[in-house]
Amino acid sequence: MKFSNINIILPTLIAGVSPLVLTHAFTPGLLTATKISTTSKVLSSPFFAAIHEEKKETSTSSSSLGVSVGLGPEEKKEEPVEEEEDEEKPPLVEPDHELFRDSRLTDFDRQCDAWFASLLGSDSDSFLGKVSEEASRRIHTLNKLERNPVVEDRDDEEWTPYQQNLLLDSPVLPAYGLEQYGLPTPRRNAEAWRHFDVTSLVNTDYSLTSSDIGSDLELDGDKTDEYTALLKKRGAWVDDDDCAGRLVYINGRFAPSLSYTTDIAKNLCANDFKEDGGSVSEDVIEKLNRLPDGFTDRLAADVPSGETDFLTSLKTLSGPNHNVGEPTSQFSINNQQGTACFVALNSVRAGSVASVEVPNDLELGDKPVLVVNAITADGGLSKNEDGKGVAMHPRTFVTAGDNSNLSFVQLYVDLNDSNDESFNQKLVNGCTQIYVGSGANVTHSYLEETGGTVTGGVEASSEEEEEGVESKKDIEAKRNELRDTYLESLDVHVTGEDGSYEVAAMCVGGSGKSRVSLSASLLKPGAHATVNGFSLAAGAQRTDFRTNIHHIAQGTTSRQSQKNMVGGRATTSFRGRIRVEQSAQQTDSEQLARTVLLSDKARIWAVPSLEIIADDVTCTHGATVSDLSEEELFYLRSRGLDKITSRNMLMYAFVDEIGNCIDEAVQGDTDDEWSLKNRVIKRLQNVVPQGDRAIKGDFQSV
Repeated sequence: MKFSNINIILPTLIAGVSPLVLTHAFTPGLLTATKISTTSKVLSSPFFAAIHEEKKETSTSSSSLGVSVGLGPEEKKEEPVEEEEDEEKPPLVEPDHELFRDSRLTDFDRQCDAWFASLLGSDSDSFLGKVSEEASRRIHTLNKLERNPVVEDRDDEEWTPYQQNLLLDSPVLPAYGLEQYGLPTPRRNAEAWRHFDVTSLVNTDYSLTSSDIGSDLELDGDKTDEYTALLKKRGAWVDDDDCAGRLVYINGRFAPSLSYTTDIAKNLCANDFKEDGGSVSEDVIEKLNRLPDGFTDRLAADVPSGETDFLTSLKTLSGPNHNVGEPTSQFSINNQQGTACFVALNSVRAGSVASVEVPNDLELGDKPVLVVNAITADGGLSKNEDGKGVAMHPRTFVTAGDNSNLSFVQLYVDLNDSNDESFNQKLVNGCTQIYVGSGANVTHSYLEETGGTVTGGVEASSEEEEEGVESKKDIEAKRNELRDTYLESLDVHVTGEDGSYEVAAMCVGGSGKSRVSLSASLLKPGAHATVNGFSLAAGAQRTDFRTNIHHIAQGTTSRQSQKNMVGGRATTSFRGRIRVEQSAQQTDSEQLARTVLLSDKARIWAVPSLEIIADDVTCTHGATVSDLSEEELFYLRSRGLDKITSRNMLMYAFVDEIGNCIDEAVQGDTDDEWSLKNRVIKRLQNVVPQGDRAIKGDFQSV
């Protein structure tokens, strides 16, 4: 029979004694102890006394049981090992960072940059003189790749624990979107474009422009009457006697016969930007050169800090621990709206500027100033057989002098209905800059109604569709305007004490992709901003509404109410950011976003956010998402209204709060078929949910 040996360690119960090692030979089912060996002194105990009679430090004794007790083999003395001399490591060498600039570019990233390059065209297509030149320079000047200096002295005012210190041999890489341009271009996974359909955007060609861009649009009498009637039908008209100015643009071209120019409202063309003989002042050019998202670091006005100091740099606000830093860093880009490249693109390609300048101490009363951008189905081009689209870049510049009053109305409308024969896919890339002086009051009414009307009922499943009838989803997928893209940047600076800016923005158009970004900077004590917004999305739309209210000066206030209504299979995102700098003590800010989802196929991302650096503020924010209230629907139906009418009534009541903030001059009479109220009701009727909810219960917005 074959035996095997095992070692068993017996724990001792007395401190100072090493464990005993037992060696056993065993067969399956039988365990026989053979010996226990010892090499050191064994303590006397009843257990070991029965086994041993003699104990020696170096000898081994056996008992009648054939067991030897010991402490194992003697410890081996380790022989000294000769230490090997360390080989000298080569010194770390800083690499050439430019060799790694494109190392993270994917094929889709290159496609994004190629799409942006197609929009830029050549410098010969620019009309705004120094403004276009500066914007082109900013776009094409790559940011330098270099290591950030590290402040090691803790007593230094610039020292902060939040420093990035790369290894010397690690390459410095550009932030995403800055690989091939000086301003970040769209990226599919970038924070600024995360919920936008970037894939569809860059897969649509908008490389064409009108050959006559930069020149006025001359219309004969019949055409003028025709367009006037169409504008009135769209609610985009106020008579000369009832307004302080009216500037009308058709496909980005100024139409003098449709406009009413005054000393306050006028069109700036290429001749006004010439170095010799141009009428545009250096102050206006400097303001037009400003880029959002911190790419113009100099604040629009000096911000008081203490009794004698002033803050002038955006990147150093609340530094060194809480400042946003360089706009080209990945940290800064993650908090940006992603509009800087499109504002610069607008400066390069805009053919003219709608200028509204109100001098000091002038109050216009109830007479508004209108800027109308009307879009035709063909975008100002004949039918293009290559499938290429047209891009237009409306530009608006508004300044309100000290102690002035201005009601500013901005409208984007369709001039005619589209058809397959004349339609061209269009990109509208608008930019509006507003500067509010000390004690000035600017009321801004913003209406976006381009892109036709979406298809209703697309949320129905295939089982609910009638046999032999084309589904609503397929009809919406073939809709021409689904290929249109609407982008708008609203950049507001309240540069005077007690200046006030109030905006009511309603985006109810039917473009396939829509994105509105609003930024308001409060730079003087007592400055105030009110932002009321409404976004309607349905069909297969992808819409995005972003706001950034920046409290920089002490004692500033803001109020924001955002309402979203999403139906069909649409996707909407809202991101409202409020940042309160260390210098903005005694800030009072409120923000609330409310969303109504009309179908279980609709999607919303509502992200209100507060970034508070100051410690003496009153700030609140919140968001709600709900369906229409079943209790309210029951109340209306118990009064004899049918289900669809009841839902439509509740939907308009949700919108009406924002609609009432629009200037009365463009609201129209309630009995008028083309009043703002009736136009909105028609769009809401088109997206009223059909049938009953799949999930019962009352999820009501507050």
